[in-house]
Formats: sequence, C-alpha cells, structure tokens
Amino acid sequence: MKIVSALLLLAAGLAQADDGQQSFHCRTLPPGIAYKQVTCGSAIKLTHVESGGKYYLMSDERQLNTGSGQQLVREAHGEAVCEVGTPVKCGQMIRMTHVTTMNNLHTHGIKSPLSNQHEVTGFGGGNGDGDRGDNWKVVCDGGGYFSSSAEYWERSSPIMLQSETTGRYLGSSSSVQFTQQNCGRNCPIMNHLEVFARNSNDQYTQWKVEMGVHLYK
Repeated sequence: MKIVSALLLLAAGLAQADDGQQSFHCRTLPPGIAYKQVTCGSAIKLTHVESGGKYYLMSDERQLNTGSGQQLVREAHGEAVCEVGTPVKCGQMIRMTHVTTMNNLHTHGIKSPLSNQHEVTGFGGGNGDGDRGDNWKVVCDGGGYFSSSAEYWERSSPIMLQSETTGRYLGSSSSVQFTQQNCGRNCPIMNHLEVFARNSNDQYTQWKVEMGVHLYK
C-alpha cells in the first residue's frame, strides 16, 4: 500500500496539516465573483472532518510491507467527459488523481492493515489510467450527519465519496493511527492516520475541501 504526500488527490494515509508538507492555496478571484463549486480539473486538498480538520488526504511513492503493494478531479472511466472548469454534480462519478504520482484513488476487497476494513491505495501506471476501482460517487447528503439539497459539490460543505465497485465510503478515524507499535521503529508514516473504505456512511466518512487551485470556465 502506497502512503500519502504532497497536495493531494490520492490517498492511503493522512498527514497532519502542520507536518511540513507542501500546500497550495486558492487563487485570487475577480472582484465581486464568489465561486462555490468544486470543478473538474481542479487540484484540491481534502481534510477529514472527524479528526477536526487536522489531517488531510495525501499520497507518495513509499510502500508499506502489507496489502496489495499499490499505491485532479476528473471523469470516471466510461462516464461522459468532464470538461475542465465544469462544476461537479452531486451523484456524479469521478476519479481523483494524485498530482505528483498520477495514480488514482482506489479501493478493493483487500483488508486495510490497521482497522481490517477495505484498503485504499494509489493505483495505476502513473498516467491517470486505472480501472473501475478508481471510480467514486460524490455524495452530498449525509443523512442524519449532514444534509444538502445542493445540485453541485459545494466547496464549503462536507461530502462523502462512495466506491462504485464496493459501495463502501472513503473514511478515516483519529483513533486509527500508525505508531511504532503497529508500523515499526522506522515507520515512514509515523503518526499518520489510516485511510480505509467503510461500509457505513457516518462521521468517519466525511470530507471537506480545505484549499486548492480551482479552475473555472
């Protein structure tokens, strides 16, 4: 399982927001214009709501000696082309590609190393290609945890990402942390949180856009 690094758009572990990783900020918007939606082709940073926004989704080239050994917002394979700058609709199937490795956010039936849920990895050949395990549905209404009648993925609102192939939700927990005890003395992701795919859509599966480079038509 490849762990996480730079800006984001691909997962396998969560790093604290103040751990020295590079971050990107939103561009200055023209006066009087308030863009609210996440758009196709934008580079975004997702933070995990349950952990208080202290952790964000990230990925890099390193691997853990466990699991499958795998490691920009765009259209899912087989879906209509998502034109750059077009707002992402609630319920739309998308792929998220890590801007450094060009691998896709991916899940499958292999167990995650700490919580024994489904593993989440960075998958692909470094060119943005992959398979249906890379496809995620944007869920804007979290039932009893949050609700929204919005048509599009709003940057200020929490969302969930549901796997097309497994039906599970992208999640993490502040209680599932890589430590010296469970990861080893030279653990490359010490104090990061495990990212997993979870059956339940609950407080552990909520994500929010923290910042990014947002593209508009």
